Amino acid sequence: MFEYNQEKHYPKETESRVVVRFQDCDPLQHLNNAKYFDYFFNAREDQVPKLYGVEMIDFIKKYNAAWVVYNHNIAYVRPAKVGEWIRIRSRILWYNHNTVLVEYYMTDDTQRELKTLLWTTMRYVTIKDGMSTEHKGAVLEFLKATSEDLDIQDLSINQRVKHLKSKLIGS
Repeated sequence: MFEYNQEKHYPKETESRVVVRFQDCDPLQHLNNAKYFDYFFNAREDQVPKLYGVEMIDFIKKYNAAWVVYNHNIAYVRPAKVGEWIRIRSRILWYNHNTVLVEYYMTDDTQRELKTLLWTTMRYVTIKDGMSTEHKGAVLEFLKATSEDLDIQDLSINQRVKHLKSKLIGS
């Protein structure tokens, strides 16, 4: 079961290194647009337990609530190609009393070229009736510890793409 530990350092970003599989590509040998979602979600699902010591099912069981997706915003910048090694990073970019925005982005293996950026917005809802509920207690503390808590009010995904591209080039 999940227990928030005030003494523990919780990294704000997860990272995975994966290879683009042949069966996930289109005839042009590019990663199929729909498969980006699988790669992003699988990478985060693999990394969260390693970094934070928690499985999502733990949150669900303990708090009788879960996050459900209600919006995706994706920018395809450069194609990921069959056989290519890529890096996938994710982080909670922002949260409020009942919503989180998770940012996923994919780069080439050298982390110099941005390939794709995805923003997924999720609402925290009760398992019993699916009604929106507030982040409380250890869930809220966990979000504070792991979130960038960026001011996104005036931030567009295109601006974020430019920022990440310039950050990667500057590396």
